[in-house]
Amino acid sequence: MKNTINEEKKWKVLKSEYLFKRPWLTARKDEVQLPDGRINPEYYILEYPDWVNVIAFTKDGQMVLERQYRHGLGKTCYELPCGVVEAGEASLEAAKRELLEETGYAGGVWQEWMTLSPNASANSNLVHCFLARDVEKVAEQDLDPTEDIAVSLHSEAFVRDLLVENQLMQAQMVAPLWKYFYLLDKK
Repeated sequence: MKNTINEEKKWKVLKSEYLFKRPWLTARKDEVQLPDGRINPEYYILEYPDWVNVIAFTKDGQMVLERQYRHGLGKTCYELPCGVVEAGEASLEAAKRELLEETGYAGGVWQEWMTLSPNASANSNLVHCFLARDVEKVAEQDLDPTEDIAVSLHSEAFVRDLLVENQLMQAQMVAPLWKYFYLLDKK
């Protein structure tokens, strides 16, 4: 399929001002001009570093999932191993590092699965999704001070049921999983 993502009708940035700058979140206010000449004096962008997530399978075909509390929702949720791409780090290396740190699993055969925008309207970052097969438990978790992650292994059927029953909340994790199951069904 031809790439349909382009810069057609791109807005012109007339002014840009940083309102808040922190390592994990930067807020910016732009004054923009639309292609028809209209001006929007207040358009807000949240700048984040790129993120990664991993659909990981063990050698015996179990999917590696995590459960952790997410304060924005006030809920504990199942999710894929995930994290931030550090400055200067390739997305594949970040995905491998995050899988190892958060779950203790590593190795296997990796492929880039898809790249998404978490919110193309207001976020500047991308989410790089990977598929890893034949990962093995090689270490204990090495969590950040604010992380409290429970790791569990599940069948494809269980994960599909989580999707169907709306038990996975993060869209950037749901999309690559739906793609995985869609392509699996086409085989």
